[in-house]
Amino acid sequence: MPNEILRVEDLHTYFFTEAGVVKAVDGVSFVLNAKEPLGLVGESGSGKSVTAQSILGIVPRPGKVLAGKVVLEGDDLLQKKQSEMRKLRGRKIGVVFQDPNSSLNPLFSIGTQLTDVIKIHFQLTKEQAYDKAVGLLKLVRISEPDARMRQYPHELSGGMRQRVAIARALAGEPEILIADEPTTNLDVTIQAQVLELLKTLQSELDMSLIMITHDMGIIAEMTRKVVVLYAGRVAESASTAAIFESPKHPYTSALLRAVPRLDKRRTLTSIPGNIPNLIEPPSGCRYHPRCAYMTDVCAEKVPPLESLEGGRQVSCHHWKELTLEKELAS
Repeated sequence: MPNEILRVEDLHTYFFTEAGVVKAVDGVSFVLNAKEPLGLVGESGSGKSVTAQSILGIVPRPGKVLAGKVVLEGDDLLQKKQSEMRKLRGRKIGVVFQDPNSSLNPLFSIGTQLTDVIKIHFQLTKEQAYDKAVGLLKLVRISEPDARMRQYPHELSGGMRQRVAIARALAGEPEILIADEPTTNLDVTIQAQVLELLKTLQSELDMSLIMITHDMGIIAEMTRKVVVLYAGRVAESASTAAIFESPKHPYTSALLRAVPRLDKRRTLTSIPGNIPNLIEPPSGCRYHPRCAYMTDVCAEKVPPLESLEGGRQVSCHHWKELTLEKELAS
């Protein structure tokens, strides 16, 4: 049986703005197993990054986690003080953000930024911390690591900066790595290299990985399990193979039909409309204004997150009636 390492239960994170209360995460639940690569996928505004921030305890103001549990190896992180969370962040859970230009400090050298993190988590001498930092740069396949230790972020390419950010996230030897859209600002060739690096590191270091993305192609390449988020709620979760072979939720199917394929010619289909305003989200199923299968019950009643065989879950009133895999195959 899989060994559970992290469990998110009925997570609610809202932002209290002057315009109103933004229900950014509204009842998200999923389980991450040890050494497992899991994907959180959905359009911008679906709640992926806020879910990660809630797990890490770094939700920016005016956001607040109102309810739920984030259980890491038996401990609910939402009950811990910030001083306790500071010890866990980096040591138990590492994170790679979208933009290394923002996450790396331009005023400090690469060596300083790595060794500072290392010394927080380990009782090492200055020389030992330096050697460990050089080893991290080698681990993320950066050439001439001793020279890079003396350089500053602006002296490196975008891909190199993201590798440094990955090295820093691994400095505490975490059991879980959260990668939040880590290739967003990189060109296509460098994106592929960074993704391959993360995939290799996840396997070599026996880490659990949470890959946050809007790209189903990345999901196919990087993960074994997927949680599909829409407007702050879970639309569907299943193994990656099951999602691609037989999507059960119309939103999942729509995401798949928007992915280009090299093995067959077909017209890409865009998803009509946009993610709804989460201050005043749609009644019932939040996807119903954009759904081709919408009926009255979809607008009137929130669909439960039903459990299917094999650990699969789906939140749709009509999933039993739909044959979405035929649409994908066409």
